[in-house]
Amino acid sequence: MKAYKRQIWMVLLVLLASTSCNKDRLNVEPVNEFLSSNFYVTEDQVFSALIAAYDPAGWSMAYGNWISYVMFGEIRSDNAHAGGDPSNNDQPGWQEFDDFTNTNTNTVTQPIYRRNYIGIFRANLVIERPQIESPLVDRYKAEAKFLRAYYHFELFKTFGPIPVVTKSLTPEDVYLERNTMSEVFQAIVTDLEDAAKVLPTTLSANELGRASKGAALALLGKAYLYWADLLNDDKAKFDLAAQYLQQVVDLGIYQLEDDYYNLFAFGQKDPAESVFEIQHTNLYPSDWGWFEGIGGNGIVQLCGIRGLCDAHPTLQAGWGFMLPTKSLYDHFLPDDVIRRDAAITSVAELTQEVLDSGGSCSPVVDLSQGNPIDDTGYWQEKYSNFKGYVGNNVNGGDPNLTKDADTYVIRYADVLLMLAEALHRGNGSDAQAMTYIDMVRERAAGPGDNTGNFKTAQDLMTEKGWTLQDVIWYERRAEFALEGDRWFDLVRSGRASKDLFAGDPPRADNFQDKHLWLPISLAETTVATKLTEYPDASLFQ
Repeated sequence: MKAYKRQIWMVLLVLLASTSCNKDRLNVEPVNEFLSSNFYVTEDQVFSALIAAYDPAGWSMAYGNWISYVMFGEIRSDNAHAGGDPSNNDQPGWQEFDDFTNTNTNTVTQPIYRRNYIGIFRANLVIERPQIESPLVDRYKAEAKFLRAYYHFELFKTFGPIPVVTKSLTPEDVYLERNTMSEVFQAIVTDLEDAAKVLPTTLSANELGRASKGAALALLGKAYLYWADLLNDDKAKFDLAAQYLQQVVDLGIYQLEDDYYNLFAFGQKDPAESVFEIQHTNLYPSDWGWFEGIGGNGIVQLCGIRGLCDAHPTLQAGWGFMLPTKSLYDHFLPDDVIRRDAAITSVAELTQEVLDSGGSCSPVVDLSQGNPIDDTGYWQEKYSNFKGYVGNNVNGGDPNLTKDADTYVIRYADVLLMLAEALHRGNGSDAQAMTYIDMVRERAAGPGDNTGNFKTAQDLMTEKGWTLQDVIWYERRAEFALEGDRWFDLVRSGRASKDLFAGDPPRADNFQDKHLWLPISLAETTVATKLTEYPDASLFQ
């Protein structure tokens, strides 16, 4: 694929060089085998275009910068700090996200924006261009609609109301403006409703990672949940969220992984709990010369433990980003150690693991290699930099870029907790909501049947004086710690404020309401002059 792109550029250069004043040279035969006029005429060609539309979802880097919704959703929140090397200027774009000092020239903002619109552009081609009709092509178009909705949703979560693009654009379309929030969400839910009618319920072994009916319904539920929350707690939309999320449950094909640790074990891919999961691979010879061609999951190396000694039995050193905060560590209740320990590790735990393996080194973690300002004494473990990744770069390439842990977008636990929230905040049953919460809490207590051996939602409400919504917020932060949802949950629910960062002066001092959203970059607004840097309040309707 890398070589193919380079060939295309060579063809373009040849065509440009051939244009001169000689009229004979203007009449040339096409050099490429396929042009827009003779592509999209077979099922295989349409499928190739569909794979291209999936591709941006898996980018760990774009345009020379690391991009990750997992990292953004955690570092922007009270769950994690940026980390990096001792300079406190390692990956400055991410340091700015952490400290709320980012502006419209932040180096990461434009790559995030472009990644999603490239995905939308490619999805639109699959929807518009096929010159063949068949049930298989209908499925490919449905997957493209799912992807178009997914990319729009990711854009909205990050930038607020953004331009909706549901057709291939021409140069004249550069003057697009932001749509209203309801226009964005209506486009998302329309695409997902169309997709859900066509997509298969189950996927074969060689289709894992592609959109399914359950994925479309789950994303529909999540979109309605956000829409309801941001539209002044619209009960009717909470009810629609519950309706679609209940359909995911009723499919009967998803189940919680019995052992929470297994969700993040080395080599784990596409468990029964996975509703939609971004696939990463070690099969491409990924290198630093073509960032969008990296097949692995870059945050495994990026967020590994900086300064870890070689004697650790299972982990190797990384670059020390996305450092969990003490606030997150302290969030977990005393009986919730499994979820805490699956997400976070410490010097004490790492030292004990070295001793238990019969190894020795001092120090186990050389803290002088890390960022002293962001150092919390904790490191993330859900994207562990396992020693098992050594040598798995099958076709060569940089071993730091071929670590192939997948990224969960929606797990079944998310479906259950979103469903509980939608029932509670809409016109549904609180008793039913607590049933779904307790399914997640039972699993958190450990493998096997924990009936009678865990605190239920009702127990927490009674013992702590919590509301049911308090229980849901506790569960979401504990269950999805360091998976990327925290910041977006805070924003949609109106809980992102200075108070959230009390005791963390730089963040508390710098935070302003505009920081709920990233600004569209200067590079973009300079060309698309009708785009506003930040969304106006009038758009949230």
